[in-house]
Amino acid sequence: MVCNRCVMVVKEAFEKAGIPTVSVVMGEVELSQALTESQRSELNAKLTDLGFKILDDKNHQLIEKIKKVLILQVQSGYIDEHFSIIQFLAKKINKEYTQLSRLFSEVEGMTIEQFFLLQKIEKVKEWLVYNELTISEIAWKLGYSSVPHLSAQFKKITGLTPSQFKAIGNKNRKPLDQING
Repeated sequence: MVCNRCVMVVKEAFEKAGIPTVSVVMGEVELSQALTESQRSELNAKLTDLGFKILDDKNHQLIEKIKKVLILQVQSGYIDEHFSIIQFLAKKINKEYTQLSRLFSEVEGMTIEQFFLLQKIEKVKEWLVYNELTISEIAWKLGYSSVPHLSAQFKKITGLTPSQFKAIGNKNRKPLDQING
């Protein structure tokens, strides 16, 4: 789950299945009691139909947690210019970065840094489409050292400059849950 809409849909799936939850937040569902095999099977089918899956595997849970904390950081709307993914994940996940990086790359087919950059670019697109900030303000809020640095990364990923993208509008935006490289 990577957005509020996803959280709402998952919560509804649990409610319709008659499974009480303690909390449903991005990437996690806390249950008040263990699932029976029939509940697990029924819920898995419903979630699969909705484009989700139950992650019992510890490695997949860890990857989802990495994604979750990085998405939340980008969505907060402020990233320090000297932001360090290594330090940030060490603090949030409490695991050695080398291990996280290797696992993430093996499973996702991209590095943690590439994932984070894609999230930042989608945030740039959002702000450009909604005309909320200037490109200078966007660069500052997302921790870019300069507007040219932001523009170069933006063009490398989208094929357009921020100004060209702004002129086109909403056509090239992806929902956060569909960003995968």
